[in-house]
Amino acid sequence: MENIQLNKNESTKDFFFSVKEQFTDKFIETAPNVNLYVKDYGTGNPVILIHGWPLSNEMWEYQIENLVANNFRVITYDRRGFGKSSQPWNGYDYDTLTDDLKSIIDQLELTNVTLVGFSMGGGEVVRYFSRHAGQNVSKAVLVSSIIPYLAQSEDNPQGRTKEKNEATQQAIIEDRIAFLDQFGINFFGVSDINTVLSKPLLEYYRMLASFASPHGTTECAKSFSSADFRQEVLSMKVPTLIIHGNADKIVPIEISSEKTAQLIKNSKFIIYEDAPHGLFYTNKDKLNVDLLEFLNS
Repeated sequence: MENIQLNKNESTKDFFFSVKEQFTDKFIETAPNVNLYVKDYGTGNPVILIHGWPLSNEMWEYQIENLVANNFRVITYDRRGFGKSSQPWNGYDYDTLTDDLKSIIDQLELTNVTLVGFSMGGGEVVRYFSRHAGQNVSKAVLVSSIIPYLAQSEDNPQGRTKEKNEATQQAIIEDRIAFLDQFGINFFGVSDINTVLSKPLLEYYRMLASFASPHGTTECAKSFSSADFRQEVLSMKVPTLIIHGNADKIVPIEISSEKTAQLIKNSKFIIYEDAPHGLFYTNKDKLNVDLLEFLNS
């Protein structure tokens, strides 16, 4: 057993209480009858990790330990409708989801925050600046993000067609678990010649996604497929790190982060060669290095 040295004025009870207090998990009420599950690790400047669709906070497993070990306080939470959080019928628009995020920041009394949004989570990051003026946030990170605009339109001809979005919605409604199974394969870039993660791990991520509210899953898909953040990103005046894989089949880099990097002036854009959408696992070591370098810069 490790020999633990106590300060002369510190009792054994006080020491172990202080260690225990470096981690809490609890539910935070962000709206009437809406409670979000929040994990809070470590001490130091706070980093909030916002999960992607249709996963939950557990997707950040391979980033949390590294950040805490490097003296950052790490907060993760389950978006409403996902993981252990409440599953209300309404509130899956980005205004409401971002108000949930602000409620967490306010109730935890956080300052000097870095927001890290993965995929759909990039929407909450950007909306936080346009809707809440980036209050108490000093840096931002967008990873495999849906920003700035996914839908096809006259001024966004590369975007996803309405028909493709409707087909996705229908596939979720008809057999959500089968959809998630195929989605996970594309999400991580799995193929016969590229087995980047084990079958049990792929099944684990499918299981995490299956816990989500079916209604919340489809409503969130509508939100991130249609939200136009092209003007809102101009409100981001803090240092911003943008990371995206150029083999992303879920959110192609050409219609997302390449455009975002041009819109956000104070940004650093890192392209991960041959990386799929789910690079938080497939490229976890590089992602951890890049996150730490940016946080410490």
